[in-house]
Amino acid sequence: MPNAIVIEKTGGPEVMQFKEVKVGKPRKGEVTIRATAIGVNFIDIYQRTGLYPAPLPFTPGGEVCGVVEAVGAGVSDFKIGDRVACGTAGTGCYAEKINLKASVLVKLPKHISDEVAAAMMLKGMTVQYLIRQIYKVKKGDTILVHAAAGGVGLILCQWAKSLGATVIGTVSSKEKAKLAKANGCDYPINYSKEDFVKRVKTITKGAMLPVVYDSIGADTFPASLDCLRKFGLFVTYGNASGPVPAFPPALLAQKGSLMMTRPTLFSFVSTPEELRSVAGDLMKVIKSGAVKIEVNNRYALKDAAQAHADLAARKTTGSIVLIP
Repeated sequence: MPNAIVIEKTGGPEVMQFKEVKVGKPRKGEVTIRATAIGVNFIDIYQRTGLYPAPLPFTPGGEVCGVVEAVGAGVSDFKIGDRVACGTAGTGCYAEKINLKASVLVKLPKHISDEVAAAMMLKGMTVQYLIRQIYKVKKGDTILVHAAAGGVGLILCQWAKSLGATVIGTVSSKEKAKLAKANGCDYPINYSKEDFVKRVKTITKGAMLPVVYDSIGADTFPASLDCLRKFGLFVTYGNASGPVPAFPPALLAQKGSLMMTRPTLFSFVSTPEELRSVAGDLMKVIKSGAVKIEVNNRYALKDAAQAHADLAARKTTGSIVLIP
């Protein structure tokens, strides 16, 4: 039988067990995938700790690349042997073999490797909706990206730079500042040593910003709001340091009639057509060379607990993949 990571109770990395699991035949509308690379994301940690509740027991992971091994009834878009990827499975992907709905899969072109595919889907499609749909970044914009050296941050910096934006990014170390700069971040700010609001004010000569992309949460709030100009948009899409605390909506009024959104990728890829469109846009910028996916951290599937510990401690840069 194939192996998978199974969580029977929420908690620290130690609750993840590597054990044999039974994978049945694909049901109607499903395909069976043999995983070749699996993406690791902060949402997996949120589910493991119970911040984002998942029915117990469960296998974490929403991002995987693999090969189709069996096709269920009613599936016509995929055949055995197809290379496919998924970024919105929700759970279940920390496994050697998995049954997934065909509607959450996309076929992979030859120019995208298995590791890149596993690392790009959730993070890359997240960037697509952040900068092409939530706020359409354009030439001449100056934007702020928190966690600029993280998996989403590195993609966001590159893509925004290719659109003609000036990118300011926060990082936690000198090494991460160098990495962010090499990936399109014009002004990396080490927030452990500098006040990023003051730096933004200096860089923009007091004009401030139209948008802030914040995946950090508690640690960068409400300072993120202070980086925005009148009518600016605060995009909070992650909780790496814990969720943004509750606050009165009047705070947005006081700081310049600001707008705020808490989007999720699933809303932007809720149909196969939307998924193909968003994934297609991502694959296009990767093929053009404008965006390169940094897979800097590889762990065996059985070592998923260590991957979680390192990600939570911000010891990693770029993307993390598990190898079955």
